[in-house]
Amino acid sequence: MTAHLDYFAAKAALEWLYDLGVDETIGEKPVNRYDEPAKKPAFKMGATSNIAPIEVIPQVLPAQDAAPDVARMMAQKCETLDSLRDAMAVFDLCALKKGARNLVFADGSTNARVMIISESPSREEDIQGKPFLGPDGALLEKMFNAIGLSRDGQTDKDALYLTCAMPWRPPRSRHANGAEIEMMVPFLERHVQLVKPDVLVLMGNTACQAGLGKTGVSRLRGKWSDVFGVQTIAMVHPHGLLRDPLKKRDSWADLLAIKSKLAG
Repeated sequence: MTAHLDYFAAKAALEWLYDLGVDETIGEKPVNRYDEPAKKPAFKMGATSNIAPIEVIPQVLPAQDAAPDVARMMAQKCETLDSLRDAMAVFDLCALKKGARNLVFADGSTNARVMIISESPSREEDIQGKPFLGPDGALLEKMFNAIGLSRDGQTDKDALYLTCAMPWRPPRSRHANGAEIEMMVPFLERHVQLVKPDVLVLMGNTACQAGLGKTGVSRLRGKWSDVFGVQTIAMVHPHGLLRDPLKKRDSWADLLAIKSKLAG
């Protein structure tokens, strides 16, 4: 017999299952399919029937292989950040959208000279719909405050603009796969084109895969390249720095390189 749950207990249980990655409901009792009634005998050749033949027209749906092209067409039509956000919100070919609570679009100032691209949203970011929250966000603030930049900056000289390579949190916070990243790149590219930053920062392997087409941020960091028409540098994500504080020395060198690029 199932125990009665009040609203708050049921809500807590549902959130717990969501965090575990449960995406379907299963009955409490097993079902033996062998005990189900036998299917009707198949139609035999030669049997007569008065039913007229019916022409079956297959339903044509966009294939997953076509998802990047669909995303590109949608993104190219967007002339503002608001229209881009709306287009991403109705893009249904990425399965990650089904399990996420919110679309994580951006935070900070659209006038910022520096645009930072994170990886996939964390649990807290998924709940609040903003990038770089929690311990990762706190460390990011400290890092960029050291060179005079902040997400709360009021001018183009001291502001940051933050977004994610993937707008939806993958189940159980796994890494987004190559196909998922590829289909969202057109939206990310259009995002950069609309913000028009002077410097682009790719933080973490997912961002590097989206922007550079390859991973290995420890190897890629500290080098300038052109991504979406913007001078770009890769950096270790704050989450990685919290796991391995010894990498902070390299990140400090990257911050100084960004400061120098802005000054030049």
